[in-house]
Amino acid sequence: MTAASAPSIRWAMLGTGMISHQFAPDLQAVFGAGSVTAAWGRDEQRTAAFAERHGIPAWSNDVAEVLRRDDVDAVYIATPIATHLSIALDAIAAGKHVLIEKPMAASAAEVAQIFDAADAAGVFAMEAMWMKFNPLHVDLIQRLEAGLAGEPRNVSATFGMPSQATGRSWTAERGDSAVLDRGIYGATLAQWVLGEPVSVEASGVTVDGTDVEARATLTFANGARADVACSAIGFLDQAATISGTLGWITIDPMFWAGTTARVHAGSREAILHSPERVEHPRDGSGFRPMLRAVADALAAGEQQVSRHDCAATLAVAQTLDEIRARVFASDRTLAG
Repeated sequence: MTAASAPSIRWAMLGTGMISHQFAPDLQAVFGAGSVTAAWGRDEQRTAAFAERHGIPAWSNDVAEVLRRDDVDAVYIATPIATHLSIALDAIAAGKHVLIEKPMAASAAEVAQIFDAADAAGVFAMEAMWMKFNPLHVDLIQRLEAGLAGEPRNVSATFGMPSQATGRSWTAERGDSAVLDRGIYGATLAQWVLGEPVSVEASGVTVDGTDVEARATLTFANGARADVACSAIGFLDQAATISGTLGWITIDPMFWAGTTARVHAGSREAILHSPERVEHPRDGSGFRPMLRAVADALAAGEQQVSRHDCAATLAVAQTLDEIRARVFASDRTLAG
């Protein structure tokens, strides 16, 4: 059974922030315009406005009420990181499939808890890591696997933007974290290309119990290395580079949601002078390729999507745990 022939999956949107405003139209486009049946948010006025804007027929400020609804089969969770675990477990206990905005949870232990609960309940669970499904990245990974750049030896990825630029302040109570919010993309790309690291070194900056900047080096069994940097207090280059023994690939900013890349491989001319420009236009807001994979998995009765399953999600979460532990141990703090 394919997504096109499967019974419609009815969704609830949990969280009404910026990412949900981008996500809702893509969800409706993939699952059907009427497939988002309910919305939840903490603020009554904002939740009502969100539901009206996206044509969602029901909304509530009581998450338990939404999870009790018979016309909700699955939930997309886009709430503060610190709430992901509790909301996901409540949704799973209510028999709902869960798609959770990255990071899936605040630690590897919490990620494992969510997957274990979903497995026991027989429901679908996935971290919404859209980069793993972005056509540009899928194309580049296929080229790398075919040997275009030789043996991959290094991944470099940076993502820095002052939190003030996003219009909200960061707090430890919300689970805010530069590593979890931004460093996750670099770590995910590195492990997608190179596998699981054998060692992690990192340092960074904290403010009031929140990591706001980090630089990490991941080392792999074959000696390959990844350099990942993220910041919520300053701008960093938003590009990424994958280097191998026969060439390299640069993913243009913003690398985690990119549509263009330059391939310096395949010939002397491409390496030194005229790299191939690879372009894949964005599909909707960029979530649709991932959502199609989710739709196919649900249609097939599967509990995970193989491209970004429990093992891949948990492996990155463990790396993020190590990076954060070393950032806090480095003890470079700024006044809040």
